[in-house]
Amino acid sequence: MDRAELKLLLQKVKENRINVDEALKCLRHLPYEELDCATVDHHRALRQGFPEVIFGESKTVGQMEQIIMALLGKGNNVLATRVDGEKGAALMHKFPVASYHRESRCLTIEQKPVEAKGRGKIVVISAGTSDMPVAGEAVITARIMGNEVETLFDVGVAGLHRLLARKELLFSASVIIVVAGMEGALPSVVGGLVDKPVIAVPTSVGYGASFGGVAALLGMLNSCAAGVTVVNIDNGFGAAYAASLINRESSSTI
Repeated sequence: MDRAELKLLLQKVKENRINVDEALKCLRHLPYEELDCATVDHHRALRQGFPEVIFGESKTVGQMEQIIMALLGKGNNVLATRVDGEKGAALMHKFPVASYHRESRCLTIEQKPVEAKGRGKIVVISAGTSDMPVAGEAVITARIMGNEVETLFDVGVAGLHRLLARKELLFSASVIIVVAGMEGALPSVVGGLVDKPVIAVPTSVGYGASFGGVAALLGMLNSCAAGVTVVNIDNGFGAAYAASLINRESSSTI
């Protein structure tokens, strides 16, 4: 249940279209619902503006099915991240209305239209093609959270002219997410060009001395460009969630 649905419910009570007992029935699982495998936070959309997101990497298909059913039962759209192809196929069979985004390893269910909440545009940039799965996770997350999103992929510092040719796109953004592996230099370059928040995402892409993304993480944390903040390695979801909060039309959720 989100803010709009709660306001509608209260309005119905006020106008005597439903009684108090009926309203309590609608609210019976707030603030949470206990399942066999999880305690689903149904209050999160009211507190933060978006329902609980499912991290699918360590969950079984059965566990995810239970959580998805609970979220759908409250009228929520669903986002599950880190869903591999086998789990994605099984969940698509169970929920035919779902969309599985194979490259991004995300599964979404939109049972109601996504409400536009952004005051501007989020631009997601990847340094290389190998960074695109993490960048794609950011794109899917930002879009289902109600943002206009544009992408700019494979424009890393090894061929900087590719980025500079798209400066107008950079300047049009409200928030920019920059995804890069190897030495992680691209967020510093972008941060030095724009006057907007830049969220840097290090990826685990790179040769041996990249240490699974640690080299990129440290490079981004040591950026000399003002306005660059950094999330954890491969955390496209976290970057997009933060960007959505920055880009939100209003900070009030209740």
